[in-house]
Amino acid sequence: MDINDLRSIVTVVSMLTFVGIVVWAWSKRNQAGFEEAARLPLHDD
Repeated sequence: MDINDLRSIVTVVSMLTFVGIVVWAWSKRNQAGFEEAARLPLHDD
């Protein structure tokens, strides 16, 4: 295994991590929590 193989593996793992985060962020079950968090700065205490 040379350095180029390692770089390829790191690139693939990074891309899969990125896609996983995007899927998690756009998931319907997280929508309510994100909407609540988006309204937090607008709440007056």
